[in-house]
Amino acid sequence: MSTNTWFSALKKSAVAIVGAATMLSLASPAAAAQPQPDGEVGVQVIGGTRAAKGEFPWMVRLSMGCGGALYAPQIVLTAAHCVGRTGNNTSITATIGVVDLQDTTATKIRSTYVHRSPTYGTSTGGDWALIKLASPVTNVKPLKIATTKEFDTGTFDIAGWGDTREGANTGSRYLLKAKVPFVPDTTCKGIGGYYASLIPAAEICAGDLANGGIDTCQGDSGGPMFRKDNAGEWIEVGIVSHGNGCARRNAPGVYTEVSTFASAIAAAAARI
Repeated sequence: MSTNTWFSALKKSAVAIVGAATMLSLASPAAAAQPQPDGEVGVQVIGGTRAAKGEFPWMVRLSMGCGGALYAPQIVLTAAHCVGRTGNNTSITATIGVVDLQDTTATKIRSTYVHRSPTYGTSTGGDWALIKLASPVTNVKPLKIATTKEFDTGTFDIAGWGDTREGANTGSRYLLKAKVPFVPDTTCKGIGGYYASLIPAAEICAGDLANGGIDTCQGDSGGPMFRKDNAGEWIEVGIVSHGNGCARRNAPGVYTEVSTFASAIAAAAARI
């Protein structure tokens, strides 16, 4: 993946935290090259700090180098660019229940099936996918997803095991977290260049335009962008998708707008 263009689109497959600036960078699939059959490593969190064990229990690390969130006891929600085509798939291992990837208490479950959004790569957008696990996770409450645009604004949280600086390609042993502000569609698209192809109905931008320094990055792809709802519970509003580099000024991360695809996600989950 080109560090100059973040695959020109796919930016969030692996999450990490950038050292000096402690920045979060999102790796996303925007302008992305076609992923490998079993997905590809993406971006990680830059400008973040370590998450505490149990703080985000629904966070999932996928063996192809992406992140995800537990959508249902036996289903993980991730990015379409992280996986191959829809169908039986036993090649992915989901790691759940730890923040340190070397923690031997982690729950590890193999995949059995993958559903890849049929609209991914089209003008409609849809960088999301579901991974069915061989057995349910019984000790973790799944992360709710937004079904309306009510929560598609404000300050969001991001987390992942991706790179801590652009171009590192190493990932992070520990789960890192950070906060990023919402960037309106008109502002994001108005940046031009890489962002001129933003799909406002399907994507949502977030990042510190003036200063940079906080973002998701390679290895973070597929992980959730989330915030609290009116009841004080975590809710997923975005999926790490792509971006122009990691944590650059005037270059926000681009996330799949979950509320746009909530009904399609629910329907697919019911089928698998």
